[in-house]
Amino acid sequence: MTGSVDVSRRKTKRLQATVQKAALNEMSKLITLLSLGAFPGALCLPQWGDSHHNGPWMTHGPPASGSYDCNEHPFKYVIMISVDGMHASDVEKWTTYSPNGNISALLKTGYEYTNAYTSAPSDSFPGTMAQYTGATPKTTGVWYDDTWDRTFYAPSSGCLGPAGAEVVYDETKDYNDTLLFSGGIDPANLPQAVINGKCSNIYPHQRVRVNTLFEVVNAAGHQTAYTDKHPAYDIVRGPSGTGLSVVCCSSHYERVPQTDDRQGYFPEIAAVANTVEATIAYDQLHVDAWLDWLDAKTPANSTIFNSQLTQMPSVFGGNFQAMSVAQKTVGYNNDTTHSFSAAQIQAMTFVDVSVGAVINKLKAKNLYNDTLILVASKHGQAPIDRSLYAKVDPECITNATGVNVAFQTSDDIALIFLNNSADASTAAANLRAKAAECKIRSVIYGQNLTDSGFGDPATDPAVPDIIVQPELGVIYTTSSKKVAEHGGISSDDRLVACFASNPRLKREVFSQRVYTTQVAPTVLKALGLDPGALQGVQKEGTNLLPGFW
Repeated sequence: MTGSVDVSRRKTKRLQATVQKAALNEMSKLITLLSLGAFPGALCLPQWGDSHHNGPWMTHGPPASGSYDCNEHPFKYVIMISVDGMHASDVEKWTTYSPNGNISALLKTGYEYTNAYTSAPSDSFPGTMAQYTGATPKTTGVWYDDTWDRTFYAPSSGCLGPAGAEVVYDETKDYNDTLLFSGGIDPANLPQAVINGKCSNIYPHQRVRVNTLFEVVNAAGHQTAYTDKHPAYDIVRGPSGTGLSVVCCSSHYERVPQTDDRQGYFPEIAAVANTVEATIAYDQLHVDAWLDWLDAKTPANSTIFNSQLTQMPSVFGGNFQAMSVAQKTVGYNNDTTHSFSAAQIQAMTFVDVSVGAVINKLKAKNLYNDTLILVASKHGQAPIDRSLYAKVDPECITNATGVNVAFQTSDDIALIFLNNSADASTAAANLRAKAAECKIRSVIYGQNLTDSGFGDPATDPAVPDIIVQPELGVIYTTSSKKVAEHGGISSDDRLVACFASNPRLKREVFSQRVYTTQVAPTVLKALGLDPGALQGVQKEGTNLLPGFW
C-alpha cells in the first residue's frame, strides 16, 4: 500500500411546498443511509443543503422590503477579501474585542451571514473556487491543492505508462519556493494530461472545469485583479486563461491571447517563516497590492501581458494568511469561550487596520459609496476547542484500508484513491473496524458519497473513492508544528466569516444556512452582470446571498 501523503487542508405556497418536499426527500435519503450504517458514530455535515439549490439558476424577487436591488442600483466595484481561517464565531469575538474597529464599522452598514459554509472539502483551493465559480468540487473538479486524478500523468513523464498521478498545485510548482518571487510556475513541475491527442502540461487554471467570475467580468469589458499565496492561484484565471492577464513574477507563464488588462500578484508564502510576525509582513504585500490597484497602479514583480491597469479594477480580491497561521501554531485560548489568544489578536488587529487602510483610500478617492466590500473566508480551522486536538499518523488510515491505495490526501480529512475502485466496500468495512484506533468519525463511499453531493468516482477521475472524516480535532499528520488544520468537513472547518458591506446597505443579520458558492453570483449581480453567465451557477442552481436581488 502506497501513496499516503500528509498535506498540511421564502415565496409562494407552491415554492414552500417544493422546498418541503425536497426536505422530506433529503430526510428519507438520510434515514436510508443511517439504516445502512453509512455514518458510524456522529453524522458528518452534508456537502450541501437545499437552501441555495433550486434547479436552474433564477432570481427570486421581489424579496422582502429592505433587500438591495442590484438591478436598480448596481455597484461600480466589488472588493473580495478572505481572512483565511476566520470562523463565523470569530466575527462576534472580534467585534466584541474591537467594537470601534473597522470590521465593526463595516458591519454597521452591511449584511452578516452567521451560518455560512465554505466548500467540502475545505482546502484553500476548493474554498477559493467556490467563491469565484459558484460551484462545488464535483463541478469544478478542484478537490484540493494536492490530490490525485486517474487520467493525469506525472510531470515530465511524456504521458507514458499507466494513467493516474498526483496533481499538486502549491509552492512546489514554483521555480524556487524559497524566494518570494522566483519567476512563477515552472512548466517542468506541472502535471501532464493528454489533451486533443497531445501530452500537455496542465496549468492550474486549466484544471478548473467551469468559468470563473473574473472571466465573466473581463468579457463585459472590465478590469480585474487578484492576489494570493502561491503562483498556483493562477487557477482563478479560469479555463480560458483570460480571467487574469497580468500575472506575477514570470515571463514563463503559459500565455494565451489577451485583449485587456487584468492582473494577478502571487508572492510565495512558503518563502517566509511560519510565524505570525513573518506572515503579517507577508500579508502586507497583499494589502499594498490592493492599495496600488485602487490607484490603478501595477505592483512591482507583476508580469504584464499587454498594458498597465488604466483604472481601479471593477473586481479585485485576495486574502490574509496571518489568522490562519495564528490558529495553526498557537490556537485559541483553552478556556470555556475559546477566546482569542494573543497571537490571534495580533493577526486580527493587523487585518482590521489593513481593512481600514482600504476603506480610507476608497473614501479619499470618493469611491467608497460605489464599492461593495465582501468578506468571506475560504476556510475555517479545526479544532476551535484546543483540548480536542490530537494527531494520528496518516499511515493508520492507509494501512487500515487493507487494500492497495494509489494515493491519500491527509489533513483533518483523508481522501483515498484506490488502485482498484471495486475494493471500496472492503476498504470501508476495514476502516470502520479500525475506527477507534484511527479516530474515525465517518467513512463516506459508494452511493453515500454520490448522494452527499461529492460526485461519482466511477465516472469522474477526480473524485476520491472514500472520504474519511476524523473525530473533531484530529489531524492525520506526523507533524508537531501545528495544533489546528483545515481541509475537513466539520463545522469548525466550514462555518466561516461572511459579510457584505456598503453605506447603501442597512444592517441585517441572516441566520439561515448559506454557502460561499453564493458569493460568485452575488458579485456579478452586484455589478449589474448576469450571474447565469457562470457555468457552475447554472449546473448547481446557485442562488444569490440573501438580501440581494
